[in-house]
Amino acid sequence: MSLTASLDASSVTAVPGEETSLPLQVRNSGSTVEEYRFEVAGACAAWTTVEPATLSLYPGSSETVSVTFRPPRDPSVPAGETPFGVRVIPTSDHAEPEVPEGRVTVAPFTEVTAELVPRGSHGVLRGGHKVAVDNRGNTPLTVGLAARSGTERARISFTRPELTVAPGRAAFSELRVKPAQRLWRGTPVVHTFQAVVAPPTPEGEEPAAPPVVLDGTYQQEAILPRWLPRALVLACVLALILAGFWYGLLRPAVKSAAREAITPEAIASATTGPDSGGQTGGGSDGGPSPTPTPPPTPTPPPKPPVKPAPKPTKPRPKPTVKPVPPAEPTSAQVQVRDGVGGGSSTGTALTVPDGKVFRLTDVVVQNPQGDAGTVVIRVGDGSPLLVLALENFRDSDYHFVTPIQVSAGGRVAMTVTCRKVGRPVGAPAPGRCAESLLLGGTMQTIQP
Repeated sequence: MSLTASLDASSVTAVPGEETSLPLQVRNSGSTVEEYRFEVAGACAAWTTVEPATLSLYPGSSETVSVTFRPPRDPSVPAGETPFGVRVIPTSDHAEPEVPEGRVTVAPFTEVTAELVPRGSHGVLRGGHKVAVDNRGNTPLTVGLAARSGTERARISFTRPELTVAPGRAAFSELRVKPAQRLWRGTPVVHTFQAVVAPPTPEGEEPAAPPVVLDGTYQQEAILPRWLPRALVLACVLALILAGFWYGLLRPAVKSAAREAITPEAIASATTGPDSGGQTGGGSDGGPSPTPTPPPTPTPPPKPPVKPAPKPTKPRPKPTVKPVPPAEPTSAQVQVRDGVGGGSSTGTALTVPDGKVFRLTDVVVQNPQGDAGTVVIRVGDGSPLLVLALENFRDSDYHFVTPIQVSAGGRVAMTVTCRKVGRPVGAPAPGRCAESLLLGGTMQTIQP
């Protein structure tokens, strides 16, 4: 064999965010000048380089190259030991490559961020908040939650006083603020408090990360609102006004209508009895008996006038309404790949056919590799609809209450500018950025 390669040490420890170098000895045991190039194999290949990248050696000579490890300070690089190999490949066809192997241990680091959502709450009986804890380190982390009240008039509790968070993940716990006394009426009372997120510290050791202190407020509202007394006074005034209106206007009008209903005809009709059948006897002087007075003849009520029958009208013709063509649910998808330093790459997800209009209601953007760069979503030839930074999300969806209309011939396209290729956990390193776009909406035919 005309090539000999060996590492100075079989294992090395690398600190995230720093550089660690390991010497590699290369010797040309052949009889001709040979040039060698180097390739790093293993899970650490994305953040490991060999300097210089190529090496030329005379027969019988040897030289040292440096294998440099630069693990990023990111949850995507887990702590622990990882095997690797450096493939030393001669440029001549007849020579065989040499692969010295070793192990790199990524040191653990702890980084915790927390957020209180919302910062301030209000209510009558209690206040509700959520504490979100993000583990930005490369090892699983267990944190404890505690609370400090600014006053003695409120009690604070957590649904989960301890959270275990995986690297690159987030966990949530509900925080409840309950006042010690009820407030029936008056000015609202503001209770201040602090939520403390701290990793557990073993005895005699320094804490893995400093505690995170979150300030919050809870405004206790009165049970009886401020507007209730005014509303009661206004209701009493309104009742008095209605009573005065009844006694001053409506009641006299009712009495006057009752008096007008009592007519002489109504009185005579009520007092007239049946006719007498015989005559009465004579008086003491033997004269003729008085003639009885006949009862008054009732006047028949007048007949109501006969109204002429209305002439039949011809029905009006109903206007003709053209049926509106139904809207068809439509979806489209596009995937765009782009390399680092190669400029922008654009892909068209949808082109609206002639005679139709597309109403865009849903947009889903996916960044499965965790790439870094910029993605621009453009509708037609106008200004960009969305401009997103890839490092801020993996999956992001948008829903529009008012649909965005794309006319016939318009396009919905996605442009990707790649600055750094991401690295999926437990998968080989990809060579290019890869993003996808999914559209949802309805397609409708335009009426002529």
